[in-house]
Amino acid sequence: MKILVTGHKGFIGQNMVKALEEHDLFLYEIGEPLPNVKGLDWVIHLGANSSTTETNVEKIIDQNYDFSRWLLNKCQDKGVNFQYSSSASVYGLGTDFKESAPANPLSPYAWSKLLFDRYVVGFEKQWTIKVQGFRYFNVHGPYEDHKGDQASPHHKFTKQAEITGVIKLFEGSENYKRDFVPVETVVDIHKKFFNVKESGIWNVGTGNPQSFKSVAETIAESTGARIEYIPMPDRLTNQYQKYTCADLTKLNKTLNDNSIC
Repeated sequence: MKILVTGHKGFIGQNMVKALEEHDLFLYEIGEPLPNVKGLDWVIHLGANSSTTETNVEKIIDQNYDFSRWLLNKCQDKGVNFQYSSSASVYGLGTDFKESAPANPLSPYAWSKLLFDRYVVGFEKQWTIKVQGFRYFNVHGPYEDHKGDQASPHHKFTKQAEITGVIKLFEGSENYKRDFVPVETVVDIHKKFFNVKESGIWNVGTGNPQSFKSVAETIAESTGARIEYIPMPDRLTNQYQKYTCADLTKLNKTLNDNSIC
């Protein structure tokens, strides 16, 4: 198959490219000349401003919403199927993580993801291609080095343990539980959905949340590092998700109905 992967230099993008190396791949990064999608089978749109603390709203909307909308419409014009990355950040501080649950985005990044989800759903009757969105929960795995503060706790805690011997953990982290999903699972879901005829939006997670404290303790035990508790920065307090847990009912039904897993 001929597949365009946007955001191929990013964390998930690098893993995606590696997993799809048997296909004819075309690669794109935001800021390059706009891509030509004619003749492709799929676009996997991972390219985005992924900073959850970005405050430049125009920049976020331009990169995460306007470009995504342009790319989807180009795919529609040329008959190219489209997959894209959404985010569990659209659920905000809620506790209902069904795809149909009310959204509560708390940052420009989360808003940009929700706006594009709404665009996809709002015009779903006009799509003659497959349009598949995936709300990633907390993804972790190889190639996170460039992400800095946006890296997963698994990556940050491991690096801290290796470099300083001290894992810095926010106070109260035993109460912060997230659905940490390996990047291999994310990539595998994308590949399975090549054979799914449906369009829509699906959660991608494990359904088994872990506390930040338990992640840190596991890494500390294996590396001999100690844990140091620090206050949470003010800029995070109002938008920090204390709990996420992917409801995988829709994902599992889709995959079972299509005899993939």
